[in-house]
Formats: sequence, C-alpha cells, structure tokens
Amino acid sequence: MDTWQEWRKKRRFELLARREAVTEDERFHWSMEITTSLERGFPILWKNTVGFYWPNRGEYDPRPAMNIIQERGATLALPEVEDKNKLLRFRRWWQEAPMKIDAYNIPIPDNTELVMVGAMIVPMLGFDEQGYRLGYGGGYYDRTLAAINPRPLAIGVAFEILRLDNIYHRPHDITVDFIVTEAGIYRITTRGMVIISTEKCASENILNQHGAPF
Repeated sequence: MDTWQEWRKKRRFELLARREAVTEDERFHWSMEITTSLERGFPILWKNTVGFYWPNRGEYDPRPAMNIIQERGATLALPEVEDKNKLLRFRRWWQEAPMKIDAYNIPIPDNTELVMVGAMIVPMLGFDEQGYRLGYGGGYYDRTLAAINPRPLAIGVAFEILRLDNIYHRPHDITVDFIVTEAGIYRITTRGMVIISTEKCASENILNQHGAPF
C-alpha cells in the first residue's frame, strides 16, 4: 500500500500532466473567469499588500489580476525562497521592477524591498473538498501561513480539473480561506467548500476588514 508521500507524488504527476494538457483557448477563458472573480470578489485587496506568484508550467496566470489590483491601489509582491527550510519572504514587485531567475528557474524581483503581506494569492497544483491545497512538495506556503501573525488572507487559485475529493491532509497542511476557479469563488468552512457570489464575497471581506468574522 502506498504511503501518503507516495500517494501525493503520484497525484502531483497526474495533476501536472492534466494541467499541461489544457488547450491555450481553455486556459485563456478559464483564466479570464478567475481574474474577474479576484477583481470583483476581493476589493479588500485593493488597498493591501498582496503576495502573488509568477506562473509556471500551465498555472493560472495572475499577471492580469496583478495589474488590475495594482491600479486600484494595492502594493504587490512576489515570493522568494531564501532557503529550503525557511519561510517564504516577499519582495515588492511592479511592472518595471528588476527581475532575476531563481533556483527553480522562475523570475523573481532582483533585490527589491522586502515587505509584509496582508493577503496571498496561492498557486495550487491540486485542491480538495475541504480546502486543503496540494503543492509541489516543498511546504513553503504551509510553513509561511502557519508562522505569519496575523495570518494573511489566503486565496488559492486553480482550474476545476485539478479538484480532488480528498488529499488526506497531514498535521502540517493548512487550509486556504477561499478557493477561486473558473467556476467561481468558494469559501472554506468547517463543512468544506461553499460556493458564494462575487457580491457576497466582496461584502463579507469588507466586513471582515472592519473586525467582523467571515
């Protein structure tokens, strides 16, 4: 019988192949839907410092959303891996920011200002019905979300084809607060994923910004 590590390794291989098989037309339209949901459902991001990511291997491309949210007043940042055993740290990004290639062959800001983020747009290789994320196995986002106080608002983004029934989470796994796919916005509750409208999501996040619970 597979260990949980072996099970996840197999799922990662399958999900990556599934994502890379998506056509350009599908990826374009699905990405537009995700970008629209991020723009309309999360006005809380507009005046916040938001950690995004640079797309890799067929991931949802957040750069259009980055441009929109920055125009609304947000400060943007991209993650940097300082050491494989340390937390992610975030460096400020803007369209003309100097960039370099990191050890994972992904562009990152070249020695721009380090910032603390109040929200994170989190890439997901896979996700399950309870709101747990399957990443590439490094554990960076889980460790970072668990350590930052106060915890940033965590919004996972992925395509619906990457949904799993269960990733059989371990004690170190951390749920995100919301998941956004081309199908809409899901709020993560104790009962799992609950789809909500962009209008309801926007109003709840504004309330939360003023101290009320989600």
